[in-house]
Amino acid sequence: MSGQTAIRIEHLGKRFGAGPVVLDDVNLDVAAGEFVCLLGASGCGKSTLLNLIAGLDRPTTGTITTPPEGSAVMFQESALMPWLTAVQNVELALRLRGVARTERRAQALELLDVVNLADASAKRPHELSGGMRQRVALARALAQDRPVLLMDEPFAALDAITRDLLHEELERVWRQTGRTIVFVTHNVREAARLGQRVILLSSRPGRVAGEWRIDDTEGRRIESPEVAALSLEITAELRKEIRRNAA
Repeated sequence: MSGQTAIRIEHLGKRFGAGPVVLDDVNLDVAAGEFVCLLGASGCGKSTLLNLIAGLDRPTTGTITTPPEGSAVMFQESALMPWLTAVQNVELALRLRGVARTERRAQALELLDVVNLADASAKRPHELSGGMRQRVALARALAQDRPVLLMDEPFAALDAITRDLLHEELERVWRQTGRTIVFVTHNVREAARLGQRVILLSSRPGRVAGEWRIDDTEGRRIESPEVAALSLEITAELRKEIRRNAA
């Protein structure tokens, strides 16, 4: 990590109309090149916070400072264009970025190679597995060439084995590209497996209720003892938050 701050969130609050407060006084710094996981029970405001960081919505109170180049966003659904091949889907992001036609194909193939999918470049989405479609979506997000990658439960719909393989791919891509990643999940093990830092949001309204830093993340796997131990610790705090909200 460079030591610079990529994202700064100060006294952030969000409310939709006259409804209840969704996020309240959220304060969070994310360093450039850091991998941060946002964790919390359903409805705690994780996705809302991600949308605010992405600039897809505006905070009610407080401020968010992000790099001027903006962020790329990857969602649970790959949202690929079904009539385009894998490489053409990636090329689309390059075209929107203004990359010349003569350079787009080569760059798109390079990005598919980064996610280990170059051999499927000519296939359309219906010919790809769910995990492969998410790899194409990741390549397309990388094609935007933004310093920050925001990921909203991108592996939630995948089976456990495919998800584990994509954890390895994502970690490798993160180390290779140096992107700042903010990864939203409701899966405690996933957060403990991937994050350099895990941020727990409280329920209704969402506030930072806990934070865990992992000094050495290299070589971790979902079944690693340190991942299991951290998962138990985080789960205990998450249960407290859920019980507090139910009281």
